[in-house]
Amino acid sequence: MPPPSKGALSRARMSGYFSAPWYNPPMFDLSLVQKIAVWIVPVLLAITVHEVAHGWVASKLGDRTALMLGRLTLNPFRHVDPVGTILIPGLLLLMQAGFIFGYAKPVPVDWRNLHHPKRDMAIVAAAGPLVNLLMAIGWALLIRAGYLLGTTGAALVFMGVAGIFINTVLMTLNLLPLPPLDGGRVLTGLLPGRWAWYFSRIEPYGFFILIGLMVTGILGMILWPLINLVWSALLPVSGMPADDFQVVLLSLMGK
Repeated sequence: MPPPSKGALSRARMSGYFSAPWYNPPMFDLSLVQKIAVWIVPVLLAITVHEVAHGWVASKLGDRTALMLGRLTLNPFRHVDPVGTILIPGLLLLMQAGFIFGYAKPVPVDWRNLHHPKRDMAIVAAAGPLVNLLMAIGWALLIRAGYLLGTTGAALVFMGVAGIFINTVLMTLNLLPLPPLDGGRVLTGLLPGRWAWYFSRIEPYGFFILIGLMVTGILGMILWPLINLVWSALLPVSGMPADDFQVVLLSLMGK
């Protein structure tokens, strides 16, 4: 599996990748085992560190619930959700859905233990997306290292692409201002007291609203421009041309 050559496609750009159904670039022929081997570490790290970040920040702000329950660990088995961590990503790979997503068991946070509950809950919520951004930058640097290693760095390049993808998707999705997503909790912390209370009452319906946005395609219309914007900032860090990034990503998603 040779590393992608720079400039493999001269006309392809990320802005056209999701909006042009006629675009059918050449891809690497990866087996299911190879795809799983590439995705497993980036996905587990993305969802595990995301949750640990929530718990770690909460512990610094007064709530030690996650610490006492043993959830402030990078051991993925402490955070694995059978459906969100194993079943959903596995089915998406088997179905060659062209999209990879997953989630872990939420880290428990008791707002009553926080020093300043309203403000601190917003900070705790923001920690997850922030750490996903930092991990995406780390994966971009790993791609640069892979290019420097030449043929022997192919695995680093492929894993770096997967890492950028899953972390940017998790970050942008969680930043949506919709309870119980992190963005919803951040907005609740920023709104004045009465408005925050009204807004927080959306939370029991948040999941159904999210499903509705997904089914109607509105969610994709909101997220993909934001994801592409993040990628446009990360790819110069990685040293990887946008066209090569697309080829590798499409190959990994089996699209």
